[in-house]
Amino acid sequence: MSELFDAVDALVASRATLPPPAERKRLRAAHGLTIDEVAGALKVRRATVSGWESGKTEPRPPERDAYARLLDKLAELYPATPAPAAEGGPAPDVPVPATFTGTVPAPTQPTGPTGTRPLSTGPATEAADMTAPENTQTPAPAPVPAAAPAAASRPATAPRSTPTSRRPGARKAAPAGTPAGGTDPRFENGPLAVVDVEDGKVLAYGVGGLVLDVPAKSLPSLVEWTLKEAKLGQPKLSGPGRPADPLLVLTQAALERYGLPVTLTAQERDAGRIPEDHKVIKQLTRADWKLTKRGFGPWARIYRPAKGSERQCVQLCIPSWNALDPRFWDNAAQLPPAELARVLGTFATRVMTPRGSTAVTGLELMTALHPPTHAVRDEETGALRQADTKTPGSLGSDPVDCAPPEAPDGHPVLNALDLPRFHVRGPSEKLFEEAYDWARPMTDAECTLRHLVGIDVNMAFAAGANGLTVGLGEPTHIKNPAFDPKLPGSWLVDLSHVDLSHVKAGKEWVELNGSLLPSPFTPKGDRPTGLAWYATPTVAYAQELGYDVTPTEAYVRYDNGRYLDGWYTRLRDAYLATMADLGVTTDLSPEDFLTAMDGYKDRDPELGIVITAIKATVKGGVGKLRERPRGEGWRPGERWRALERPTWRPDIRAAVISRTRINLHRKIVKHAAFTGQYPIAVLSDCVVYAANGPSPLDVLPARDGKPLPGGFKLGVNPGLVKHEGTQSVLWGEEVREKFDAPDLNLARSIKDGTVSTADNGE
Repeated sequence: MSELFDAVDALVASRATLPPPAERKRLRAAHGLTIDEVAGALKVRRATVSGWESGKTEPRPPERDAYARLLDKLAELYPATPAPAAEGGPAPDVPVPATFTGTVPAPTQPTGPTGTRPLSTGPATEAADMTAPENTQTPAPAPVPAAAPAAASRPATAPRSTPTSRRPGARKAAPAGTPAGGTDPRFENGPLAVVDVEDGKVLAYGVGGLVLDVPAKSLPSLVEWTLKEAKLGQPKLSGPGRPADPLLVLTQAALERYGLPVTLTAQERDAGRIPEDHKVIKQLTRADWKLTKRGFGPWARIYRPAKGSERQCVQLCIPSWNALDPRFWDNAAQLPPAELARVLGTFATRVMTPRGSTAVTGLELMTALHPPTHAVRDEETGALRQADTKTPGSLGSDPVDCAPPEAPDGHPVLNALDLPRFHVRGPSEKLFEEAYDWARPMTDAECTLRHLVGIDVNMAFAAGANGLTVGLGEPTHIKNPAFDPKLPGSWLVDLSHVDLSHVKAGKEWVELNGSLLPSPFTPKGDRPTGLAWYATPTVAYAQELGYDVTPTEAYVRYDNGRYLDGWYTRLRDAYLATMADLGVTTDLSPEDFLTAMDGYKDRDPELGIVITAIKATVKGGVGKLRERPRGEGWRPGERWRALERPTWRPDIRAAVISRTRINLHRKIVKHAAFTGQYPIAVLSDCVVYAANGPSPLDVLPARDGKPLPGGFKLGVNPGLVKHEGTQSVLWGEEVREKFDAPDLNLARSIKDGTVSTADNGE
């Protein structure tokens, strides 16, 4: 009889009503799941799940039952909230994709001292996998916050509501991740504001030309005003995540108004904060506000302990204390308030509200897209509560120690190895996955050519992160493993037998001049001499080149996933949208692309700053995965602060760098096999070739009028290349002769021809 009941239950389940396709997609996105993760759990193809979410197909038993159960569970966690009738769109808390399709109207640009111009918009399309980056297209650029006119051009009489707001000739851009039909009312004034003092009045400049009157007389009251009246902040980027705290940028005039120093003393700069007995900190303490352990520095966080799910936290950015490092933000710190609000607002809208340096922001973006824990529903009360339940696809909330070969020198996991005091670990003891720094002398034939042409890979480390499977949990140590290219980890293997003179390029074996190529297995391009530790992408490439690999030891991570996919997508979309606003779009021919790139930042210097910051966020975020101790009184063998973060993951950093270096080498091999041209220098993501002409078009080949498949291609998309610079062959020979260095890396100086003794390692 039980078999009959089971059959009846199965029959009922097979006709159970599933939510509509759009709701299926919403629920998956709300929990931060990728299509690949759902497909893997249900043991179906990625295209199958995509078809269910688009409505092209419907699931069938037995997968239907499991899929229905998944959707039911997600619906409990993320119930749909109907939008108000007047809005005509989803409710503010309903997660939506950060990239939307269609076009959006460009914001009205005011005519004022900033000289800003209307910005372009374009069609939005899905980007292809970076194994074929030439197929990638740009999404529609989000509206760029306009700069406000000078104070004198504001209306003389403004509505005296609280807070007073003025939008002279500009429209506010919607925060990233909000529906096109409207913004979250909690954050209707945008993610941030620049606070300044003019003619004795405190004003807050927001995105889109917004200007707010600030009634606060002290810093504690400014924090209160921000949380209660200013309506600043940014919606969460992921379903299980939380909204971004409001950011206030304080000008020098604002610092003086609120009793803070305009600049830091040398001692305060070294400490990274003002003294704890400063009068303003005492004011905050009396008002029951707290500071984080980093104290009151260039990026200060002021908060009260959360009550339930309600956070009370405001972040301060102080440019005159070097919060906006000119290496990554150009001259942003010197901009007038309205222009600075536009720069930071554009970055916040397209990437996220800055949380500190660009490196810190790059790391925080990973966490914002994959929050470590998520809320669960109490079975008795039905209420949602935050729990320590790990969010699928995240790194969790607990730090994980790296494997010994992945550890930088001085890491406490090395204590157990009992190494001699001054022992220097070699490749068989330590993982050396770093970017390229390789060069060679020019051949006689290359010396007869006229030009050295440098090409540079766009957003190379972002492209290397796209689609990369990385470890999510702790490593497992195994002996004599069979290599699995799909399993992230570190492998001890001898790759010295790989001969670059005879390799596979695709399905065909090709003969090359291996002496003119850098090794793909070492940062300096030297051929390995024996056992060494490598990340999975490096070992997989040895197999791809046609050679067997036999690891003797490995640290692998069975808990893994494509953790960086969303991070890549967010930064790619921000980069492409901003480049499109600067006139560099994905649909340009190679010739038009080179023309568009000529002086592109000068067309709108403020957006040029945003581009610089986006690139720095990529590189800094990857580097921050292996942050070293800084000014903490640290001694080798002791733990340091960064080790307590779940995002301290040198294995992920190594995998990204490995994949980036391998991607570049693969293109170099394709190029050499087709053209017979070999690089004379490679530095990180820049490659230099000798050529008869000064343009990249004189270097890059074409097959049947199209770029070489798998080789270099000019274009704006991440993974494609741009012109880095051109110098003469004579310049290169003279520089190398001057420094008596026949293998001086000319890629370091190809952009402007300036060479210093530092470039020569002196």
